[in-house]
Amino acid sequence: MLLLHGFPEFWYSWRHQIPEFARDHKVVALDLRGYNDSDRPQSRSAYHMNELVDDVKGAIASLGYDRCILVGHDWGGAIAWHFVYRYPAQVDRLIILNLPHPAKFAQGLRTWQQLSRSWYILFFQLPLLPELLLKANLSRAMEQTFRGMAIDKSAFSDADIDAYTTALAKPGALTAALNYYRNLLPLVLSPTDWPILFQTRTLMIWGEGDIALGKELTEGTEDYVQDFQIRYIPNCSHWVQQEQPQLVNQYIRAFLAG
Repeated sequence: MLLLHGFPEFWYSWRHQIPEFARDHKVVALDLRGYNDSDRPQSRSAYHMNELVDDVKGAIASLGYDRCILVGHDWGGAIAWHFVYRYPAQVDRLIILNLPHPAKFAQGLRTWQQLSRSWYILFFQLPLLPELLLKANLSRAMEQTFRGMAIDKSAFSDADIDAYTTALAKPGALTAALNYYRNLLPLVLSPTDWPILFQTRTLMIWGEGDIALGKELTEGTEDYVQDFQIRYIPNCSHWVQQEQPQLVNQYIRAFLAG
């Protein structure tokens, strides 16, 4: 079971899932390229989706496997979607948390409703300024990002905020994380043919209180994935596996057993 985190996280975002699923799986939670203790190439092009997908392929091989249960949240979900399209035979089951299918996200970015939610993506395109503003008070920014977006504020302790702040404060980590976004718009807005996924059983879990990604982005996903099921979690934010870990774990367990 390979777990891919999102922005601005690192492997720690899976702290509630790792012990649960390590009981009967080999569980690996990566630091994605540029995050925390992972390598940080300096060029922006090093964070193109093709590179991120190849990182996952390399991780599976280096761990001695030829396929995995692939679980992704936020940016990790985006990487997981692209990975399964390029290497479907290497994904036994696909589990996506609060990240729409790429076709649905591209459609959403052509609407004012989603564009107003995604203003930060445009801001992150600017050079240097996002880094300067975030670094000015990184701890406060992390508190606003996690606890501020969460519906259940108690899901994030001071120690959790400190962990995220420490990881993103490492030299070059913030620019690396922002470079994901600086490669995003051409990827999302260029015309792409997304055929139906026929051979990969797929579960989507969605916190309905996500202020960054609208629930409407999940509608019609079944047009792109033949064997698809979705579980909505009300009163839960974008940080679904951290805010409602027991329910997320329950839904994943049921999906894997079904």
